[in-house]
Amino acid sequence: MDYTVDEVMKYIEEEDVKFIRLAFRDAYGIQKNISVMPEEVKEAFDHGAPINVKDIAGFADCPYGSLYLRPDPDTMSILPWRPDTGRVMRLFCDLYAPDGQVYGSDTRVILKNAIAHAKEKGIEFRFGSENEFYLFIKDDEGRPTKIPYDSAGYLDIAPADKCENIRREINLTIERMGLTPMRSHHERGPGQNEIDFRHSKPLKAADQMTTFKMVVSTIADRYGLVADFSPVPLPGGPGNGYHINVFATDGSGQDFVKYAAAGIMEKISDITVFLNPTNASYMRLGDNYASDKIRWSGESETELMYIDTSRGQTSVKLRSPDASGNPYLVYALLIHAGLLGIEKKLVLPEEMEDGKGILPASIKEAGKIASGSDFVKSIVPEEIIKEYVRS
Repeated sequence: MDYTVDEVMKYIEEEDVKFIRLAFRDAYGIQKNISVMPEEVKEAFDHGAPINVKDIAGFADCPYGSLYLRPDPDTMSILPWRPDTGRVMRLFCDLYAPDGQVYGSDTRVILKNAIAHAKEKGIEFRFGSENEFYLFIKDDEGRPTKIPYDSAGYLDIAPADKCENIRREINLTIERMGLTPMRSHHERGPGQNEIDFRHSKPLKAADQMTTFKMVVSTIADRYGLVADFSPVPLPGGPGNGYHINVFATDGSGQDFVKYAAAGIMEKISDITVFLNPTNASYMRLGDNYASDKIRWSGESETELMYIDTSRGQTSVKLRSPDASGNPYLVYALLIHAGLLGIEKKLVLPEEMEDGKGILPASIKEAGKIASGSDFVKSIVPEEIIKEYVRS
C-alpha cells in the first residue's frame, strides 16, 4: 500500500481509530511498540515519538538518552482482532537520533541501505518465505506445554489435522492486514504447520514476516494454544525452518539470481550467526531436512540451497535460516552477498559438490567467523555484532 501521512490521518479520524501502535524491533527482529492516542500521531510523523532503548537487545551501547520513532505511513494496518469501535492501528517505525538523522543500528534502516545500494547497482531483489511453526496446548493454568495440538503428519487433512481452521483464520487475518499468503499445510511434525508467502520487495517481505509472527501468536492464543517458531521445539522431532526464496533481476528483467546464489554461498558461513542466532539453531542444522553442507541441488529440496529452473524463471531457495533471525538483517545480508556474486560474476560450484565445506557447528563458531569477517563489518554496526557474538 502507498499511503501518505495525510491519508493516514484522515483514516484515523474517519474510522474511529483510538489507539495507534508505533512498532519497531530489537536486534533480533522481535517486535516492540508503544501506543499513542490519535492527537499524538502527527507529532510522531513530524518529529518522532521519544523512547528509551537502553534495555532493548542491541541498544545497550546507544549513545543517546532517547531515540525517536517515526512511522512509515505505507505500513498502516488495522488489527482485525480488536473491536470495530475504538479501533487499533499499527504503524512500523524507523528510529532516529535526536539530531534528526536515522539511527544506523536500526535493522530496518540497515535493510533500507542495502536496498538503496542494490538500486545503485541496477539490481532489484525480491524475497519469498516458507514459514514453519508448531502449535502446542496450554495447561489448566494457561502455561505453555510441549504437547502438540494434534498428531497429524505431512500434508494430512482433517480430522487428523486439527490445525486446519487455525491456519485458515491466520491466512484470512493477514489478508485483511494487506499481506499476501500463498499456501498453507500441515507439516511433518505433530502440531507443525507451514504458511508461505509469495515473493515481494525486501522491506515489505521483512515487515510481512514480523506481522505474520505476531498474527500467528495472537490467533493461537485465542484458541488457547501457543505458537512456537523455535528451531527445534521437540527434541528429535522435525525442526522449524524459515526458508527464503531469492529473486534478483536488473531493470530490464534479466535474471541474475544464479550469480547472487553463488555470492550467498561464498559468504554463508560469515553470516550464519545472523541467520541462526540461537544455540538451538545448530541442533536443527545437519538433520535430514536442514543440511549443514554448503552445496546446492536442483533435485533435492533438503540441501542448503535448492535451485529450480523448471518454470522459465530461476528460483533459489535458501533453507538454513530459522525464524529466530531478524528478517531485516537477514535480507540485508543476503542482498549484499548476492550483489557480491553479481558484481564478481561468481559461478556456482558443481551440483552437490562439497567444496565449500560445512556451516558452523555452533553459535560460538558462527560468532567467531562473523566477528572476523570484513564483509560483515562493512554492513552490520558494531553494537549489533556484539549483541550476536556474546561467547
